[in-house]
Amino acid sequence: MADSERSATPDCLAACTAFYRTRKGIFLLVEMVLCLLILICYGASHVMGYLTLPVVQMVLAGVFFVVFMLNIHHQLQFISWPWSDFFRALIASVLFFITSLITIIKHVDTQSIVGGVLGLVATFLFAYDAYSTFQAQRSRHTPAATESPDGPS
Repeated sequence: MADSERSATPDCLAACTAFYRTRKGIFLLVEMVLCLLILICYGASHVMGYLTLPVVQMVLAGVFFVVFMLNIHHQLQFISWPWSDFFRALIASVLFFITSLITIIKHVDTQSIVGGVLGLVATFLFAYDAYSTFQAQRSRHTPAATESPDGPS
């Protein structure tokens, strides 16, 4: 009986790990790792004021990773998850660009410069993630009909 129940239910681990192989899953994992590296660089330097941005973006990327991995976005449809992800990536791109330029221009120490350079890499990664999310949303959109169903009048 247990074998028939096991074969009838889909393998939960396989369903959850299938998200790792998608483009969105890879983006979110790389974003989390890059934010962790930036966090380590800023934590080791004298520029402690910029620690909030990588922490917040790493947590948000983790939340979106879990939401998309467990297909919660299909259950909670009152939130537009693709648009939320787009704005998250767009805002992260702009903020990483600003903070990276500030830390590179200040030249406080080597760790802050490395964190700034990784922040510029994160800028391009988040910008490309926002661009690809926007293109996916745009391709799903179908324009509304402009003519009446009865034909032209």
